Amino acid sequence: MKIFASSLALILLATAVPSTAQVATPASEARPTLLRALDGSWRMSGDVRGKQVTYSMSAAAALQGTFTEMRMKDVQVPAQYESVVFIGFDKASQTVIAHWMDNHGAKYSIPHGTGQITGNSIQLLFPYQSGNFRNTMTYHGDTSSWTFVLESAQPDGSWKHFARYEVKRN
Repeated sequence: MKIFASSLALILLATAVPSTAQVATPASEARPTLLRALDGSWRMSGDVRGKQVTYSMSAAAALQGTFTEMRMKDVQVPAQYESVVFIGFDKASQTVIAHWMDNHGAKYSIPHGTGQITGNSIQLLFPYQSGNFRNTMTYHGDTSSWTFVLESAQPDGSWKHFARYEVKRN
């Protein structure tokens, strides 16, 4: 009986201690510097299809630092638009992955977007059934501000303006 109890204790101890293969990447390594530059409280001013809009935006590390969570909300009362976006980075493939959910409903949260970080820009492509949608977020280090440009693909291969925002810290 003593041998059984000792064996059981060793088995329980061995399964309780995580292996190094299961240890998560530290948050500082999971989110590239450019994604961390989104952290904070922001004001987005610009247009959607030519209509002037202003949103408040906040961004912070989420899910143990593996994603940047962005929350955007129209400043109108009642708000006409609201979204939550999770942006992560897969180091192995050097791919940015985004999950965009908004008040247009679940149907428009599929598919997720993928893209790359190039220099001071993050570019995401969302392959919707109706056509591709491109979101380019460019960071301006000298002013600590961003420009977000959203475009929809046209049948001829060109890109059409959907929205543009100047994003400045509150």
